[in-house]
Amino acid sequence: MNTTTRTQIPVFASFCVVSILFWWRPLVRTLHLALTSDAYTHILLILPLSAALVYFDSKHQGSQALRVDPRPSRGIGATLLVLALLLGCYVRWGMATTPDDVRLSLAMFAIVTWWIAAVLFCFGARTLRSFLFPLCLLFLVVPIPEFALNSIVGFLQYQSAVASRIMFRAIGVPATQDGIIVSIPGLDLEIAPECSSIRSSLMLIITTLVLAHLFLRTWWRKALLVVIAIPLSVAKNGLRIFTIGELGTRVDPAFLSGNLHHHGGIIFFGIAVVVLVALLWILHRTEFPLQLRHP
Repeated sequence: MNTTTRTQIPVFASFCVVSILFWWRPLVRTLHLALTSDAYTHILLILPLSAALVYFDSKHQGSQALRVDPRPSRGIGATLLVLALLLGCYVRWGMATTPDDVRLSLAMFAIVTWWIAAVLFCFGARTLRSFLFPLCLLFLVVPIPEFALNSIVGFLQYQSAVASRIMFRAIGVPATQDGIIVSIPGLDLEIAPECSSIRSSLMLIITTLVLAHLFLRTWWRKALLVVIAIPLSVAKNGLRIFTIGELGTRVDPAFLSGNLHHHGGIIFFGIAVVVLVALLWILHRTEFPLQLRHP
């Protein structure tokens, strides 16, 4: 770390302190959401995960990663800082009639923009490019507004019902579907919002993003892995519904309300991660010859 970088760190820390003071209430509300709602649990991981990736990338790239540009992007950085501050002021004082969840999302979007602008202002575009992924990952601390979250949950409910119906039919069990209700002989399975697996689906996508960043180099392979994670998250929830339905009708009805129903999500999340790692290995192996030819 050179002398110029050391002099910029206190400036960057000052920007961070200002952001915490100005956006204190949105930060506290977001933390409360993360601690009390399954749909926002992932937010607790983002800051430490982003910091860890910055550390990893700095070690991987060496001293170049933290070297301040000879011509830092002060103009662009200052512009983004002003825009983030203006958005924060507008959210606080100019959106009184807007739903609270939308205001919270915009406020958190503003503070993340402020943090990224502070990096650009203090360390320049080269440093921003070096840590682009962990910095952009910070946008995942922005709570999803309720109207968007309801749409996502509804999508997961319906598609999980479709996936489980296909699995039942694949083993010869007659299954019909009416919206989010799957009917098999002797049992109707309703995929409630709390059974949509929104938490594990978000965790799976975040896991996929991090693994793709760490182990893949070509952008299209990274994008492919992330895209695959979406139907995979639906399939693992469909598998959970299918498994509980089969055990509840063929083995013991207690499975329909037992631990597997209420606390078994981690098992199916683990299965999805294993599939994901296998796909990652395949993509990485296909990338390896390219790296040999183009080091």
